[in-house]
Amino acid sequence: MAKPAVRIAAIQFGFALAMVAILARAAQLQVVQGDRWAREAETTRTVRVVLPARRGALYDRNLVPLAITQEFYHVGIAPNELEERLSAYRLLLGSLGVARPALDREFRSGKRWIYLHGPFNATQVQPLRRIKGVHLTGSFQRFYPSRDLARPIIGGLSAGPPAGAAGLELSLDSILTGEPGEAVLLKDRAGRRYDSPARGVREPEPGNDVVLTLDAELQEIAERGLADAVAETRSDGGDVVFLDPLSGELLALASRQPAHGPPRASTFTDPFEPGSTAKLFTAAALLMRNRVDSADAVFAEGGVWEMPVTRSGRTRRISDSHKSKGNLTLAQAIQVSSNIAMAKFSSRLTPEEQYETLRDFGFGTPTGAEFPSESRGRLARPDEWVSMYTRASMAMGYEFGVTPVQLAAAYGVIANDGVLLWPTLVREVRAPDGQVLYRHSPEPVRRVVTPEVAAKLRGLLEDAAFAGGTGTRAQLAGYGVLGKTGTAIRFANGRYVQGQYTSSFAALFPAERPTLVVVVKLDNPKGAYYGGETAAPVTRTMLEQALA
Repeated sequence: MAKPAVRIAAIQFGFALAMVAILARAAQLQVVQGDRWAREAETTRTVRVVLPARRGALYDRNLVPLAITQEFYHVGIAPNELEERLSAYRLLLGSLGVARPALDREFRSGKRWIYLHGPFNATQVQPLRRIKGVHLTGSFQRFYPSRDLARPIIGGLSAGPPAGAAGLELSLDSILTGEPGEAVLLKDRAGRRYDSPARGVREPEPGNDVVLTLDAELQEIAERGLADAVAETRSDGGDVVFLDPLSGELLALASRQPAHGPPRASTFTDPFEPGSTAKLFTAAALLMRNRVDSADAVFAEGGVWEMPVTRSGRTRRISDSHKSKGNLTLAQAIQVSSNIAMAKFSSRLTPEEQYETLRDFGFGTPTGAEFPSESRGRLARPDEWVSMYTRASMAMGYEFGVTPVQLAAAYGVIANDGVLLWPTLVREVRAPDGQVLYRHSPEPVRRVVTPEVAAKLRGLLEDAAFAGGTGTRAQLAGYGVLGKTGTAIRFANGRYVQGQYTSSFAALFPAERPTLVVVVKLDNPKGAYYGGETAAPVTRTMLEQALA
């Protein structure tokens, strides 16, 4: 049997070993794993919350709001935290407009958390900010104060997290989108969240505002004028463009499609064959190359011409609505819109020269305006042409497609002494504090014709729009309008459809030193269908309203 002293020593030694093990484990937990446990503890009582950034606004050129973001709030109440229960109760009734029976029912329920369905605006919740126990959660909503005005151009946001989904909301998304912030909140075992003044908060940075080139008043005139014209002519739809030719700024863009189709900005997306509005570009090609002078004339064939298109004797019938029996100069051909004369004049150009002129005026390529998915139009290269057939077609405004914005920009060349400008929808970009970060200035693309040729082209438009021309119904007393009508047989499903037309009018206003380009297009009007009968009067009506 062991001696008592030995047993005591063994017990002490065992106890010492146990203490060493305990201390070692404690050291491991404290030193080695302490950081991990601290992080887990922190995680269980805090939560990181993303603070959304306010999206920038879209304004018209006169700062009329077209798309704005407003902050709204949801209200949560922790009754046990309320120090001034009666005062809070009265403020909730007065500021939020909550029904008394509903609020009484919530307070008597004994709930530890009361949620009031909103949302409520900033003015409503302002008195509640100082009350302990009332918790506000903010959220942003996008509003379009002018309702449907220019909506196909403005576009909209996606259904999920707010991001541009269409129109300018999409193409300007990176400018309008701000930088989200972050807050660290405390939470209790029930999952309720509380502000934590001691925790770090990174404030969100709002997005930039964009001042557009659009004029809300002119946009309303354009949309109303187009709607009235479509109804009066029983057209399938149409487009209107107002452009400042000296700056390239797009002032109004109206589009209308059949009721069963979704609205879209067809001023940018839908090319059409321009018909006689394109005859001016053939004239420009001839004048720039000195292939015609004021005395040159061609025989108008009495209004019907069997044009030879192949050496084997194949012909193409070209006819005029105005039956001219004698010869026509270039000015007269534009004035009466003679297909025969323009087809004959175009034979003085090579296909390459005709193509290059159309390209120089901006056709066959996007305009570069800030609208997404803009169509480039249709313009075949000369090696794809069917010799004389295509050359004559293009001189009459067929076999190539243009968007209304492209046509407006091309007519802007004539008003701007021969220089093509980039069309734009953005006038300014402003920081949230109002500082101007960007301001538009005219951006020349290229010189298309000389100032002298541009002046001659304006003279041709004057002949076409005044007495004896096809655009006389666009004239405005006291001002004068330069312009050219267009009437083209519609192309659908791979063929031209007889009895269906695209009617158009392209105008410069006023006649002396033009500062405005107006393009009106109507799709398949019923009854009267010539551009001079349908699109030209619409132009006059809208200009009268704009001047009122």
